[in-house]
Amino acid sequence: MRRILCVLLISLLINLTTHPSAKWGVGAQSISARFDGFVFGKTTEFNPNNILIEAFFDPVCPDSRDAWPPLKEALLHYGSRVSLTVHPFPLPYHDNAFVTSRALHIVNGLNSSATYPLWESFFKNQEKFYNSETTNISKTEVVNRVVDLAAKVAGHTHYSAIKSGFKDRKTDLKTRISFKYGCSRGVFGTPFFYVNGFLLPDGGSPLDYKGWRKIVDPLIASKRGKTVNLVL
Repeated sequence: MRRILCVLLISLLINLTTHPSAKWGVGAQSISARFDGFVFGKTTEFNPNNILIEAFFDPVCPDSRDAWPPLKEALLHYGSRVSLTVHPFPLPYHDNAFVTSRALHIVNGLNSSATYPLWESFFKNQEKFYNSETTNISKTEVVNRVVDLAAKVAGHTHYSAIKSGFKDRKTDLKTRISFKYGCSRGVFGTPFFYVNGFLLPDGGSPLDYKGWRKIVDPLIASKRGKTVNLVL
């Protein structure tokens, strides 16, 4: 029931922020100065002419965790022909989704090369941050656990900066923007995937390696002038 209510709440927020007649439409001050999300690989190699995959992940979502290995395998197979941007989307029914997503923004600002290793570390240690595992501890203790894990990945020299990052209003706003951005794209669960701006079906479910090959191979073939039929 709790999950259903949260999904309905997200759906309501999507309608309020995207409907043409909504009083709460996006204004200039609501727009982020940079595109939301974390680019996979070397950001200097990002090419908007590549096939672009956008993924919406929750650091403590089991389906997001299961979706990452096959997606990563596909990215390594295609190399520079495919670009990926992952957007944190903290689901409200995961108690620690926001704090872990915020940690990603903090670490990305300190050492961007540690952002994806931190994603993977959260996935590997996900059970430590499930609702049932943190019910009887304080929010401060949860943050301390997140800081410890993030510092282990990013480097212990960043420990103080990561810890103070949770007191920085800017990191809170960046995490909220990630959630609002997902809502503006119609995201209501994780994982959600877009390819070249088009939503893939079966949102909220992982896609295996063969599934990615089936989607991306025809797109690459079309760039070579071959005729393809791709049905999503």
